[in-house]
Amino acid sequence: MAEIFDRYSRLVYAIALRVLKEPALAEDVMQEVLLQIWRSPGGFVAQRGSLGSWLAVVARNRSIDVLRRRAHQEPLEGVTVAEPRSMSRSVEDGLLMEQIRSVVTQLPAEQQSSLQMAYFDGLSHTEIAERTGIPLGTVKTRIRAGLMAVRKVLEA
Repeated sequence: MAEIFDRYSRLVYAIALRVLKEPALAEDVMQEVLLQIWRSPGGFVAQRGSLGSWLAVVARNRSIDVLRRRAHQEPLEGVTVAEPRSMSRSVEDGLLMEQIRSVVTQLPAEQQSSLQMAYFDGLSHTEIAERTGIPLGTVKTRIRAGLMAVRKVLEA
């Protein structure tokens, strides 16, 4: 169960957050979805698709259920629900992101931290240099080397 949580919790949370727009509710949905698979693993049928896709659909449906339950509390006019056609793309993006994070954890520490700050924390190269005290050129070199290593692994 821990492996399933580690592998799919971010995906389930991201989908729930996209639908619900509230982190606390998205966390609740993520917990419910992952508990569902723990309590009744027979709900997933491997012949129908991958576990990640199934969890994505369950997360989306559970999030919509939360919105429906809250309908009497607030109007849904401003709520945007992801289209099913784009859901598979979201799942693919989430799985790719998991794969990239896995590759990044195998890079040297200085490349890892530079990539983390640039792509996952959203800092500019200049902000990274200022924050770490490393010359800007070194930051750029580390990011480029890290990206090239990630690309090489993903292309293989």
